[in-house]
Amino acid sequence: MSNCAVPEPGNAGRTLVDALLQEERSLAAAERFARSHERHDFPAQAKFYRDLIPLTLPPAGQQYAFEVDLDKCSGCKACVTACHALNGLDDDETWRDVGLLHGDDWRAPFQMTVTTACHHCVEPGCLEGCPVLAYDKDPVTGIVRHLDDQCIGCQYCVMKCPYEVPQYSAKRGIVRKCDMCSDRLQNGEAPACVQACPSQAIRITFANMSEVTERFRNDLTVTSSAAVNPFLPTAPSPNHSLPTTIYKTNRRFPANLLAGDHAKLSPAPAHLPLVFMLVLSQLAVGASIASLFVTPAKFPAFTAAIIGVLALAIGTLHLGQPLKAWRAFLGWRTSWFSREAIAFAGFVFLAVLNALPLSPIPPWHIIFALSASVFGIAAVACSAMVYADTPREFWNAPRSFGRFLGTTALLSLSALLLMSGEHTLPVVALMCVTTFAKLAFEHRIFLHLTDEDAPAPGPLSKTARLLASELGKIARFRILCGIVGGIALPLLLAVDVASHGGNRFIFAICALAICVLGELLERYLFFTAVAPAKMPGGAAT
Repeated sequence: MSNCAVPEPGNAGRTLVDALLQEERSLAAAERFARSHERHDFPAQAKFYRDLIPLTLPPAGQQYAFEVDLDKCSGCKACVTACHALNGLDDDETWRDVGLLHGDDWRAPFQMTVTTACHHCVEPGCLEGCPVLAYDKDPVTGIVRHLDDQCIGCQYCVMKCPYEVPQYSAKRGIVRKCDMCSDRLQNGEAPACVQACPSQAIRITFANMSEVTERFRNDLTVTSSAAVNPFLPTAPSPNHSLPTTIYKTNRRFPANLLAGDHAKLSPAPAHLPLVFMLVLSQLAVGASIASLFVTPAKFPAFTAAIIGVLALAIGTLHLGQPLKAWRAFLGWRTSWFSREAIAFAGFVFLAVLNALPLSPIPPWHIIFALSASVFGIAAVACSAMVYADTPREFWNAPRSFGRFLGTTALLSLSALLLMSGEHTLPVVALMCVTTFAKLAFEHRIFLHLTDEDAPAPGPLSKTARLLASELGKIARFRILCGIVGGIALPLLLAVDVASHGGNRFIFAICALAICVLGELLERYLFFTAVAPAKMPGGAAT
């Protein structure tokens, strides 16, 4: 017992407890730490999970990153459960997942489980694509955080992320994602997934951002194939966003490695408000262009203005927070979504001016109509870039621009056919050629169609198989609408005009209606048939 246990002379009023408290206050920091260990004041697991996180902030040029030892991961999903419980996720919401890799050669069996979460990329696609600046990459730790109060629920970050990390919460109308449990890291505690892993397969380490860039961006051989992907076999190519997660293993990956869900086929979300918004906005641009070639031009100009306003209104229905739609311009520096919103707002404004009887002087009509058409074409190009800028092969630039500009041209000719008068036959010829070219362009996807037993089908092969199977009826009906509305009815209209019949208007309005229906079906397939490359998932069911 310490000598302070006996009251000193002159301190007869002090008790033993007073003496012990006085001694405790006089202990140095090291002595207090030693006493805490003797009394077991620390959590029982602290000696494990404190060793799995850095004890300092990242030095300059580095950031926090997950490190996964694939040889230790057993696929128990304790990390998934801990992440779900700690972050209070919805039943259908997951920020961490466990996938499966396996070989395709029975003579050399191979199987490995993979735990994945947000990779906190060097150049995160979610951050660059967000139209309202709802993402932030911490300049010190490199953690990519989602700012819930900024989000409008447009879900563009979900499309931009190659790894399907952001998760849309329909109940809240916003997107949410993993933030590496940054609040726990700030207090010296490991993230939930790290702490929960019984085999210590996950840890937090430092990643050198320049080395990540050099490894993924400057290597021209980076692809999604198992043989050469320097990030993880079967994963999306890392050169889009530069993921920082480090996967370690002492095993040799076989060349025929497959994801557990490599053969799984399922239609993607339809995004119906976007389907109608895109087609109607392109119809509005087409009507604006048509107003340049007909007299009087007020009817197509008025039609362009009304349909343009309607398209913007329908587009807001896609948002989880539609009342915040006005903020969509904030990310114009990096987001094609913001640029699309700005361009279409400008188009609608000019289309409305063109429709109003501001002046009887003809040049004003030409100026407004031409300006609206230029803004409209720019807006359609921005719409195409919204999807071309995602890492989805079915939405690459040639396919997106071909479909969107083709729809604009076809609907412009359809509107012009309704008001062409004596120039009907040239318009019919152009419309038939445009329809045939667009249908042939769309049909090229079937060049990627492979047998369902073919190993490791690529994203385009999956899209072709979806269009030939689950979405086959819609795809065939879309082709029928294109042939009837874009070729058959215009030809009948030409015959009627040549024979001086009186059914020209009926043929024209039916052709326009069926063409619009066909383009709505095409845009529906554009969304539902896309098969994005993704991180390996579980075994196909």
